[in-house]
Amino acid sequence: MLDYAIRNVAILDGSGSAAFEGDVGIKDGRIDALGTVGAARDEMNGQGLTLSPGFIDTHSHDDDAFLRLPDMMFKLAQGVTTVVSGNCGFSAIPADPARDPMAMSGGILAGISGDFRDLNGYFRAVLERKPNINNMMLVGHNTVRVLAMDMAQRSPTPQDLVTMRDHVQLALEQGACGFSTGLIYRPGRWSVTDEVIELARCAAPFGALYTTHMRNEGDRLLEAVDETLTIGREADVHVHISHHKAAGPGNWGKVKDSLAKVDAALAAGQRVTLDVYPYTAGSGRMIEYFNLDRISRELAEVIRIASCPAYREYEGRMLKDIATEQRVDITELVRQILTAPGGDRTICIHFIIAEEDIETNLAHADMMVGSDGIPDLRGRPHPRLFGTFPRVLARYVRERGILRLPEAVRRMTSLSADTFGMVDRGRIREGVWADLTLFDPASIVDTATYDDPKQYPAGIEAVWVNGVLSVKEGEDQKAGAGAMLRYRRERF
Repeated sequence: MLDYAIRNVAILDGSGSAAFEGDVGIKDGRIDALGTVGAARDEMNGQGLTLSPGFIDTHSHDDDAFLRLPDMMFKLAQGVTTVVSGNCGFSAIPADPARDPMAMSGGILAGISGDFRDLNGYFRAVLERKPNINNMMLVGHNTVRVLAMDMAQRSPTPQDLVTMRDHVQLALEQGACGFSTGLIYRPGRWSVTDEVIELARCAAPFGALYTTHMRNEGDRLLEAVDETLTIGREADVHVHISHHKAAGPGNWGKVKDSLAKVDAALAAGQRVTLDVYPYTAGSGRMIEYFNLDRISRELAEVIRIASCPAYREYEGRMLKDIATEQRVDITELVRQILTAPGGDRTICIHFIIAEEDIETNLAHADMMVGSDGIPDLRGRPHPRLFGTFPRVLARYVRERGILRLPEAVRRMTSLSADTFGMVDRGRIREGVWADLTLFDPASIVDTATYDDPKQYPAGIEAVWVNGVLSVKEGEDQKAGAGAMLRYRRERF
């Protein structure tokens, strides 16, 4: 007898093909049968709904959320069953419990801490908390550089490089899917291209990825793409460009030129992939975007405060409105926030992206989707943390017609699973793990806004993780069925 049957449902199998009608049977965590399936201990009628593989978030910063917030409802309620963590050069591993967790995580991971040192230890710590979704990990350049060199503004010594290579190598051996950089952030910004190439080479024997928040996404976007492609060629690794964008009004439209460089590399035989988030604002640790000796007024004018330990009353407000209210110059307000106790932990939202560029990105062949959400729930986080995947299906599929529904689902499921080495995931077919999302294409929509960001989407009826019903009608079923995934191998 089956454990679960989903009956009379339109099935989008993740391949990009049109939906077909039928039943799906689940047994022992996997899809056991398709078509007309037999008796089950529990079942659901999917009439009028669509069943797809669970969505895969290719760009998350959920390393610490798996330890602090194992229900992961801000992802699970979107239909996300798996995330890729460790992005932008910051990862939970390698770790040293004796070191300052703020320095180790660059603030992006909200000061991750735990009694573990490597990927296996991190996976064990997470599984003890019974997470609701699956996690695939990258190992971060910034993290290994801090371990080897603290915050030194110099090139590594030969011994520093050996130390960093050893950390990256161990993580890859234990199942990390690649090596990530955040070359806009400290300390990654102090590295030269040759350092990154040397460390990215560690991924080559595993067929793993080099993923990057590039050195520049604004005025020097095209040069940054050139550097990224050079790293991929020299290290002989698959390059993945994270949250592809052209930041700032003076650069809007450059994504066409950037994508042309990617297309040329692909035509020459280089493996390159990308992801994008469907919002006109980015978000990150505010101190990384400002030089306190020369504060950019232009950037300050488009910033909203998401989380601010020093001034909780500023959360959810634009800097320009606070400055007007307090009758202070906006550049002085930036300095006041960032130099206050805990000011370096301020997370901001910056409105720097053109809507037309989002559509250009999503229309590009094989562009994947990543939320890039920062899971600090104390303030008012970027709504992408709660709304990314339903937003793509509502706005860019149903309303704007940038993608057809089967293709959008492929980009969010099988393409992501194949790219990031997730075994038996991202498809609906017999024998694979039953990570599934049941939704209504006519009503699915993100409800999270900048003013009220911590809102679950509408139109998602149920989600299964590893064959266990984990969300039903927006309610957490407290299944704790998530797994830790290893690149091109079975789960941990």
